[in-house]
Amino acid sequence: MQCVILAGGLATRLRPITETIPKSMVDLCGRPFLACQLEILKKNDVDEVVLCVGYLSAQIEEYFKDGKEFGINILYSREEGELLGTGGALKNARQFLKDEFLLIYGDSYLDIDYRPIFDYFLRIDSPVLMTVFENNNQWVKSNVVFEDGAVKVFDKKSQVSGMRYIDYGLSVLSRNVLDEIPDKEPYNLDHLYRRLAGEGRLAGYEVFQRFYEIGSPEGLEELRYK
Repeated sequence: MQCVILAGGLATRLRPITETIPKSMVDLCGRPFLACQLEILKKNDVDEVVLCVGYLSAQIEEYFKDGKEFGINILYSREEGELLGTGGALKNARQFLKDEFLLIYGDSYLDIDYRPIFDYFLRIDSPVLMTVFENNNQWVKSNVVFEDGAVKVFDKKSQVSGMRYIDYGLSVLSRNVLDEIPDKEPYNLDHLYRRLAGEGRLAGYEVFQRFYEIGSPEGLEELRYK
């Protein structure tokens, strides 16, 4: 399996920590956070990672190099100049992508079994599979209506009836869906997912183990002491 990690953002919510280092290099129990992500991926038989990098990316490349020391092959897709957003960064990496691939965010700690999710995606007819978790607004606002194996609504801005679930942070995508992302302009994957849900083209897969993230100081501290 191949996994893309979107790790090019500015991580402004973690400042001042991220004024001099990228989010992937933030310390978690004595090592960079990205090392913890790679450990989970390797345990799940992911053999190749595409890192979409931008902000202070030289530090990441200098530390992780080709990934050999971590038992996983690492390829780097670099954003030059203006940040492209999560969707634009993914499309920028197209040359490295397999026909189907996993995707996580650079601040997500998701210690679950990835293989059944990937295998399920291979059996269905959908351009994207979103993992969902029944959050019920417990940690952050729920943003998904999930019914009968499909994401019926995905919206991070507006609450609607039936929103008990949240985007867990792990997706599986077909490379062909990148054709639906505009060229050479900033674009957020949230826009694509919201549209696919509205068109009945966004599959869902429920997971039952809560997520952790380091996108905020509170999230980082919670993960350190979990």
